[in-house]
Amino acid sequence: MKKFSLKKLIATGAVLAAAALTLTACGSSKSSSSSSSSNNQSSVATIKKRGTIKVAVFGDLKPYGWVNKDGKRVGYDVTLARRVAKDLGVKIKFVQVNADSRVDALSSNKVDLVLANFTVTPDRKKVVDFANPYMKVSVGVVSPKSNLITNVSQLKGKQVIVTKGTTAETYFTQEQKSVNLLKFDSKTQQFNALKNKRGVALADDNTYLYAWAKSHPDYKVGIKQLGERSYIAPAVKKGNKSLLKWTNKEINKLTKQGFFEKSYNHDLKPYFSSDVKSSDVIINK
Repeated sequence: MKKFSLKKLIATGAVLAAAALTLTACGSSKSSSSSSSSNNQSSVATIKKRGTIKVAVFGDLKPYGWVNKDGKRVGYDVTLARRVAKDLGVKIKFVQVNADSRVDALSSNKVDLVLANFTVTPDRKKVVDFANPYMKVSVGVVSPKSNLITNVSQLKGKQVIVTKGTTAETYFTQEQKSVNLLKFDSKTQQFNALKNKRGVALADDNTYLYAWAKSHPDYKVGIKQLGERSYIAPAVKKGNKSLLKWTNKEINKLTKQGFFEKSYNHDLKPYFSSDVKSSDVIINK
């Protein structure tokens, strides 16, 4: 009788231990599943099953992403977005964003991919995952020719216009604290502010300042580069390894095929002044 009880006790303990392990495993699986479920909404498999990829783009940033007079979305980033959708074999849904809403659009699953002139920075890399870059860029400063700004020292104590959430805002906030910033939500607002003389100059990515200045001959990019050169890249939600891996391969493939050179000649070159070359903008590997 004692032997039987001991065996029964051992057996019961084994069953309870197994049950505990099962519950622990289930709890771990549930937690893991919960943490990755949001990223699964934008995985390559989910996008293909859905049949649509949601891409964040600008709507007022010529020549990168804007709506033309016929109501069609056009621009360098838009051309890339359409090619990405084509190569994925899905339709595309454009989601218009401002500079400071790009991260939130990914975090809230409003978009799968950001192609909105998104500059790679250390702070942004903490909250999103960047794929391989497809463009080079620097912070530049545009001002009226009648009062041209050619050196950052001229901006001390002056009002400079920027868009919220841009590298220009970051640069002046961290490196030029004596400059007063007038911040806006959109590109349209900031350029209107410059034309209305609300600031002595406007700082933003140099490439589209070249484009803006070409179409506004009373203005000139007097400072072509501030700080270090940066890179523009696609962004996905933090932890979305599936789409990140696919996008890296896509950028590498398109670079080798000369896609970005062709897109530069079609989407960017007509809007730039003669002192801008394709090698100043695109990345050739």
